[in-house]
Amino acid sequence: MKKKGVSAGDPLGFIQRCVRSGKIFWTYHVNMRILQRGIFRKALVNSVDTFQIIEEYPMDKYLPSYLVLARDQDDILHILFAMDAEEDNVRVITAYRPKREEWSADFKTRRAKR
Repeated sequence: MKKKGVSAGDPLGFIQRCVRSGKIFWTYHVNMRILQRGIFRKALVNSVDTFQIIEEYPMDKYLPSYLVLARDQDDILHILFAMDAEEDNVRVITAYRPKREEWSADFKTRRAKR
C-alpha cells in the first residue's frame, strides 16, 4: 500500500498520465487565478505533451508538488501540480504566465533577486 504523499518514481509521467486520463482536480485557488489571468483550462490540458518539471517540492505542506513548464501554441505557462499517488490524481494549485524579468530566457530557471 502506498503512503499518502509519497511521490511516484516518475513524477512527470504520473502528472501527464493523470492529466490525460482526467484524474485532475482544479482547486478553488487555481480557478480564481486562471480566470483573472485569462488562462483557459483547455490550454493547460492541451499542453500535456510539452510538460517539463522545472522545480520540485517533495516535502510540500500536504502533497509533493511540482512546478511544470508548459507550452500551448505561442503561450508559455507555469503550472503547479500537487501529486496524490495514493488517490491516483493530481491537483492544479496555480497557473501563470512567467515574467521574463523573473525567469531565464527558457523560463526554466529563476533569476536571482536584485
